[in-house]
Amino acid sequence: MTLIAQTALEAVEGIKDGSTVLVGGFGMAGMPVALIDALIEQGATDLEVVSNNAGNGDTGLAALLAAGRVRKVICSFPRQSDSYVFDDLYRAGKIELEVVPQGNLAERMRAAGAGIGAFFCPTGVGTPLAEGKETRTIDGRDYVLELPIHGDVALIGAHAGDPMGNLVYRKTARNFGPVMATAAATTIAQVSHIVALGDLDPEVVVTPGIFVDRIVHVAQETP
Repeated sequence: MTLIAQTALEAVEGIKDGSTVLVGGFGMAGMPVALIDALIEQGATDLEVVSNNAGNGDTGLAALLAAGRVRKVICSFPRQSDSYVFDDLYRAGKIELEVVPQGNLAERMRAAGAGIGAFFCPTGVGTPLAEGKETRTIDGRDYVLELPIHGDVALIGAHAGDPMGNLVYRKTARNFGPVMATAAATTIAQVSHIVALGDLDPEVVVTPGIFVDRIVHVAQETP
């Protein structure tokens, strides 16, 4: 059964130092800000964070970075006009970075959730991103071997959930949440609405409750 936490702080209880944390969001769309703020308060450190980008402004993921809790970021888009927190940390040598092409990032997490040991992909062939990785020519085209990304914890945002943990998302806030939910040992979702069991049409459920361990109601709509 999915735990319905009373607070975001209760929802993130037990996240350990050194954890790999998958953080949903495409920019701020789908970013589980309340859960990240709770993780800052909870105190876990030396984290490896996997997300599409490396934070925006000084809220959400950027606030976690600013608090000095993150050892390494794995993302596809580390630099943009408002990623100044990460930029300053990286230039100062205070944080590690692994850049992964966006499609590869999603597929590496999907592979983790699907139990796929590895896959060959043409993206990155002949670039520094392929250095140290196995390459293979298949039907005349070069591919590079990519390994799954597993998470100890996934923090995701959804529009609505029910007591079984079934989730639906709002528009582009769907982004990485579904694949992250399958790739993590523990998935924690902040939802704008908790509805009664049976109120979600099974045909529109995106993330089945079997992948969700904890949910918490957050009054404001997930960005």
